[in-house]
Formats: sequence, structure tokens, C-alpha cells
Amino acid sequence: MGQQQLLLLVLGIVIVGLAVVVGIQAFGENQKKANADALVNDGVRIASDAQAWVLKPQAFGGGDGATTGLDFNDLGYTNADGTYTNLNGDYTMDATATDVLISGQSTANNNYVAVAVWGTAPGCIATEIASDEAPEKPSKPSGCTDAQSF
Repeated sequence: MGQQQLLLLVLGIVIVGLAVVVGIQAFGENQKKANADALVNDGVRIASDAQAWVLKPQAFGGGDGATTGLDFNDLGYTNADGTYTNLNGDYTMDATATDVLISGQSTANNNYVAVAVWGTAPGCIATEIASDEAPEKPSKPSGCTDAQSF
């Protein structure tokens, strides 16, 4: 084999090796992004369930317009310790008289999400995503008017 052929062989191996490394890194980043999207999806689903619970009359097991005392058991997510866990992450809920905050965390991917609900309209849900530390509570969206609030 000539020198030029050996050089081309080594160059080909280096290029293939770099392509494999870049592909592995892209896969890892895509997996982290997909997990963050799944956390947001779960948080918005829980927020939507919280809105439905608030709108439901107390006689039918709802909140009758109030968020006080809302927890995962009220929404049908059963967990003994007051949290909710699925394949995407662990979720906690903090319900006050004016809003509901759902926090999600995936320890496997260091993803965090906060979903806040201020009322029963679709425009009253806001999300915040962060990596490596819990995000601040999202601010109330401008599309959520006082008439739509809890």
C-alpha cells in the first residue's frame, strides 16, 4: 500500500470517528430536549385537569370555583406522599386561593419545569423550563384577565 492510500485510510477513519462522536452528542441533546417537552406536556395536562376540577361543582367532587385544598388525589393522580411520578419525572403541586403551581423535575436529565395556573381560561396557564435548577414561578400571562381568574 502506498503512502497516499495509508493517509486516505487514516483520514477516513478520523472522519468516521468524528461523525460518530457528533452523532452521540446530538442524540443526548435530543433526548434531554424530548424529556423537557414531555415534562411541559405533563404539567399542562395537570394544569388543565386542575382547571376542570375548579369548574366542577362540589356535589360532583370538584372545587366549585376554589383552588384551596387541591391536590393530586383530587385530580385522580394517586400517590401516597402528595406527589405524582411518571416516566418523565416527579411532580409537586402548590395550590393557593389565587393560583396553582405545578413543579416537575427529571433527575435523569436535569430538567425542571414550572407550570402556573391563574384561572380557568386557556390563556391563564404559563410555563417555565430550566436545566440544572428549578425555574422561578412563571409570571401571570397578560391574556389572563381578572374576570378569568380564580
